[in-house]
Amino acid sequence: MNFDFPLILVLASAITGIIWLLDALFLRKGRGQDVKEPVVVEYAKAFFPVIFIVLLLRSFVAEPFRIPSGSMMPTLLVGDFILVNKFAYGLRLPVLNKKVLELGEPQRGDVVVFRYPDDPKVDYIKRVVGLPGDKVVYRGKILYINGVAMPQSDLGSYVGVGSGVSSSGSALREEDLQGIKHQILVRGNSGGVEGELVIPPDHYFMMGDNRDNSKDSRYFGPVSEDNLVGKAFVIWMNWDSVAGGVDWKRLGQSIH
Repeated sequence: MNFDFPLILVLASAITGIIWLLDALFLRKGRGQDVKEPVVVEYAKAFFPVIFIVLLLRSFVAEPFRIPSGSMMPTLLVGDFILVNKFAYGLRLPVLNKKVLELGEPQRGDVVVFRYPDDPKVDYIKRVVGLPGDKVVYRGKILYINGVAMPQSDLGSYVGVGSGVSSSGSALREEDLQGIKHQILVRGNSGGVEGELVIPPDHYFMMGDNRDNSKDSRYFGPVSEDNLVGKAFVIWMNWDSVAGGVDWKRLGQSIH
């Protein structure tokens, strides 16, 4: 079951705030000084500041996410807990997701959380490879942007651990996205999805770094700017029970 956590926070903030306000404006005056506050008022006064601060931080500063799959390996592993910058691409109202302040736009190479176009209740994380107006071609494990192949360097064979052990044996490569270097995984014996597309205005072409194990824009098309959630920037925890628990080496790693 998917819970609409932003909506829950907004409703909880509104309910506790209204109770506190009504008590301060009307109810308190009718009580004697020796009369104890109703329990509901006590709880509202205690929880409103906490809930409201969490709502502000989560909506406008940073939001935590957990990586559930290996589609962004080797950059992100199963069990990574990450923080996403919520103001990198503009401030949006919680629940409504309406942008109220322009602050920036996605750049090629950014690792971005967005709402899955076919089900906006589900969050995906991929890398921006195509910007509005770009012609993106993926063929023979090579990405082409506006007719230019993005260079790849062979780094050998990948050795996976924990939940990512099934990706062991994939070719580990470094891809250069016009100056943004990052590692990718490809499997030589896997056909994968190929094709070409010109990216429409206000849309972005997303791909997973685990190229042959990623459901991305090759399947569901470019992602609208309206679906963007924020830019991933740091790993603050990693917990993979298959790998034996916490991987302390990943804590605090920046995402690029």
